Amino acid sequence: MTGNRAAFDPALPYNDLPPLPPQQELETAKVLKAVIEARSELAALNTACRLIPNPEIITSTIPLREAQASTEIENIVTTNDELFRAHWSVAPEPTPATKEALRYRDALRRGVELIADRPVSEKVATEVCSILQGGQATLRSAPGTYIGDPVQGTRAYTPPEGLDVLQRHLSAWERYIYSDHGLDPLVLMTVTHYQFEAIHPFYDGNGRTGRILNILLLLQEQVLALPVLYLSGTIVDNKAEYYRLLLAVTAGGKWEEWILFMVNAVTESARSTSSLIDELRSLQDATTSRVRAAGVSPAAELAELLFVQPYIRITDVIDAGLAKRQTASMWLSQLADAGILEEQKAGRSKVFLNTAALEVLTRR
Repeated sequence: MTGNRAAFDPALPYNDLPPLPPQQELETAKVLKAVIEARSELAALNTACRLIPNPEIITSTIPLREAQASTEIENIVTTNDELFRAHWSVAPEPTPATKEALRYRDALRRGVELIADRPVSEKVATEVCSILQGGQATLRSAPGTYIGDPVQGTRAYTPPEGLDVLQRHLSAWERYIYSDHGLDPLVLMTVTHYQFEAIHPFYDGNGRTGRILNILLLLQEQVLALPVLYLSGTIVDNKAEYYRLLLAVTAGGKWEEWILFMVNAVTESARSTSSLIDELRSLQDATTSRVRAAGVSPAAELAELLFVQPYIRITDVIDAGLAKRQTASMWLSQLADAGILEEQKAGRSKVFLNTAALEVLTRR
C-alpha cells in the first residue's frame, strides 16, 4: 500500500486509482465483530417490516427521510416537513432544495424497480443519476472536476479523468461486485461505495447515486427486506467523519476505519429505523382505537390509510374505496373534531393532517 499512497497527489487526477480488492485484509476481527452486530440489527429491522400489516405505511414515508438526509449531505437543505408537504402536494411550489430531495425519492424508487430485473451495475447507476439530475447523466469527459474549496482553490481530491479511464474503472468496479470476493454483503457495500465515490463518474450527483446504490445492494443481497434503511440520517450526523474517512482510504489506505464507520452506521440506522417502525405501529393501534371511539367505522382500515397518507384529503378516502364523498367528508370532519386530525386549507381544498404520525416521521 505504500506505493499507492506515495502515488496519490490531491492536485492530480487519480487515474491510477487502485482497483478492488485492496492488498490488505478487509474483514479483520474488529470488522467481523461489527458486521455480526449490524446483521443482527438488520434482522430485527426486517422482522419489524414484516409485522407492519401494510408495508406502504413505511415505504411511502421512511424513504422520504432518507431523501432529505442524503441531499443534506451535499449541502442541499430542506426539512422533513417541507418534503412531506411537497410529496403529498399540500404545499405551494417546492423550493429548489425540496425538488432535489423529491428527485432522490424518485431515483430510489426507480432503482428498486430496476434491480427486480437486473443487477446493480453501471447502467443502474446511470439511470439513478439521470433521475437525480433531471436529465440524462453522462460520464465526465471534460477535465476540471475536483473535491475541495473552490474559493481558496485548494484540492483534497481530484478524481480520475478521461472517458476511457472512467469506463475502465467502472467496469472493474462492476466486475468486482460479482467476483468471487467472499465478502459479507455489508463489507462489500462499504468497499464498493468507496470505489464508486473515488471514481466520481458523473458531473453531478455522485454522492447521492452512491448512497442509493448502497440501499440497492443490500436489497439485492437480501440482507434488507424493504428500502427503509435510514442510512443517510446517520451519515449526515457524522458528515465530517464520513468525508475524512473516505479521503483517508485514498491517501493512506485506511480501510479498516472506513469499513467500521459504515458498518456501524448500518447498525445505528437499522436500530433507529426499527424503533421508528415500532413507534408507528403502536401509534397506528392507538389511532384505530381513537377512530373507533369517535364513532367512525371501519376504524382499522381508515386508521391504516391515515398512516399511508398522513396528509389526507376526502378524495384519498374515496380512492381507497372506503366511502363516497359525503361520508368521507363527514368522517374526516369527525376525526378533526375529536382531535385525531388537524384540518388545514390547501389551495381551494381541505387537507387533514395526522399530526401524531407526522411528529414521529419528521423528527430528527
